[in-house]
Amino acid sequence: MNYDRIDARILELVQKNNRLTSEVIGERVGLSATACQRRLKRLRAKGIIEADISIVSAKAVGRPIQMIVFVTLERERAEIIDRFKKDIKASPQIATGFYITGESDFLLYITARSMEDYEQFTRQFFYQNAHIKSLKTMVVVDRVKLGFGVPVEDPMDL
Repeated sequence: MNYDRIDARILELVQKNNRLTSEVIGERVGLSATACQRRLKRLRAKGIIEADISIVSAKAVGRPIQMIVFVTLERERAEIIDRFKKDIKASPQIATGFYITGESDFLLYITARSMEDYEQFTRQFFYQNAHIKSLKTMVVVDRVKLGFGVPVEDPMDL
C-alpha cells in the first residue's frame, strides 16, 4: 500500500493515541487540520488504518481472568477452518484470535469473570465442537504489554 513520510508520522501518532484531534496531528506533522483529515480518511479507505478502538480493561469490567488458549483441529479442511473462524468472530468471550502455524492451529485470547465462567465457556464452545482435537489453556499472570501498534517505517527507507 502506498503511503508517504507524512502518512507514516500520522500513523505513528494515531497508534499511540487515536483521540488526538486533526489540529494536533496536523501541527505535529506540518499540515493543516483539513489536510490531516483528508489523509486520515484516505488511510482508512485504503485499509491502512483498520480500526479506531479503545482498549478496555478486562479487570475493570468484571473479567479479571485472562487466558491464552492454543487450539488444534482434528482435520485441516477449509470448511472446518472457515467454520471455526466464524465461531471465533461470533464469541464475545474471545477478544483476539489468530490462525497460526506450528503445533496448534489457533491462538485465542479469552477473558472470563471466573474460572467457573471459563469452564462453562469451554464446555459450550470447545467440547461441543467435534473437530477440536486438543486445546491447551494458559492463565495470564500479568499483562506486561498490550497494544496493536506496529512499527511504521518511512517509505523512503524501504
